[in-house]
Amino acid sequence: MAFLQIQFFSAALNVASTVNVILPEMNQGIGIGSSKDERPPKVLYLLHGYSDDHSIWMRRTSVERYAANHNLAVIMPAVNHSFYCNEVYGEKYWDYVSDELPMTMHSFLRLSSRWEDTYVAGLSMGGYGAMRLALTYPERFAGAASFSGAVDLGNSLYQRRRGDEIDRVFGDLKDLRGTEYDNYYLMEKNADAAHKPWLYVSCGTKDFLYQQHRTFIPALKKSGWDVMSHEEPDAVHEWGFWDEQIKAFIELIYAREELG
Repeated sequence: MAFLQIQFFSAALNVASTVNVILPEMNQGIGIGSSKDERPPKVLYLLHGYSDDHSIWMRRTSVERYAANHNLAVIMPAVNHSFYCNEVYGEKYWDYVSDELPMTMHSFLRLSSRWEDTYVAGLSMGGYGAMRLALTYPERFAGAASFSGAVDLGNSLYQRRRGDEIDRVFGDLKDLRGTEYDNYYLMEKNADAAHKPWLYVSCGTKDFLYQQHRTFIPALKKSGWDVMSHEEPDAVHEWGFWDEQIKAFIELIYAREELG
């Protein structure tokens, strides 16, 4: 895989921004797979968690190796502690990740522009971002994944844990229900969309977000979304699990494609 670090001026954030990208190569050397597909590659937007940045997926997992056998580009942005949202008292990270980032990447790189070739996934805070993107814009994605996702931000757990950070991004969490920040509201709002992506949602049974996972799955199914779930016995909030999950998700993308 080719590795690019793209630095560009973000109009949405009004500041220079950095994105890490891995791209398929026809010949990648000894010991790693390669893709002979000459079509523009599929695109996976891969989102980091609360304490991380654009570099973390390549530092803590083998995502480059997992993508190498496929015609898949992986785009990894940085959004600080924003939860991929337009912050009440801060920056417009939702505008950045939902609109400006895809437009900019497609202007710079040879990527497939088809929704059938576009995916989003993330861990923890990034799991929330991935689900919010897929549930808000179902017509844009073929599939989406949340690994140990913070999928229910109305949960008071976040106010206790993050306090001032949560207030800066969202204001009062009590006002979040039934808004564009609420994944439960979004799954109902777009339940009748003409096209909906398939969803993959996973969590460890000893993760502090496990109960959110257990509640989220039946709600998605009740709203008519095509969802697969995975629960890893005794797994906690850690990179060994997420490394396994990004590999599983990439394999699932191509397994589903083969099944048609």
